[in-house]
Amino acid sequence: VGIFNLSTLPDSPDETDAPAVDSTASEMVPPRVESPRPVLPVEPPAPPSTTTHEPIVTDPLKTLELKPKLIEALSTVYDPEIPVNIYEMGLIYDIDVDAEGLVGVRMTLTSPGCPAAQSLPVEVKAKAKAVPGVSDAWVDVVWDPQWDMDKMSDAAKLQLGLL
Repeated sequence: VGIFNLSTLPDSPDETDAPAVDSTASEMVPPRVESPRPVLPVEPPAPPSTTTHEPIVTDPLKTLELKPKLIEALSTVYDPEIPVNIYEMGLIYDIDVDAEGLVGVRMTLTSPGCPAAQSLPVEVKAKAKAVPGVSDAWVDVVWDPQWDMDKMSDAAKLQLGLL
């Protein structure tokens, strides 16, 4: 007589389905419900900077003397994928020299996944150390500020057909 049968009671719930009873408080404790965590797309973090030494105490006169020679030397280093030297690309952020001729180069790469990430800093260090008057060199790869095409010189943009 209809779709409901009122003459039978539903089966009693299973003990595993029943909420737990807190014996000390004599209150019903609701069952723990695990909610799925949202999955958000996350950009991979940039690799950490590679600073592994004390900062250089810049000597203005020594920097003034050696910086043009260092720029000339670093202008011979090329990213294998781009036909422009790394100095004109804007990958060299700072060049500092202390009184003893220790050079500190702060540079970046076009992206954290740059295929030349292992070779370029090594080549920059070797080119800097080869400059007469340089006693040693450190290269720090940094990600802040992030490189973008605005850091390129006009000469680099012209060479790449961007001007």
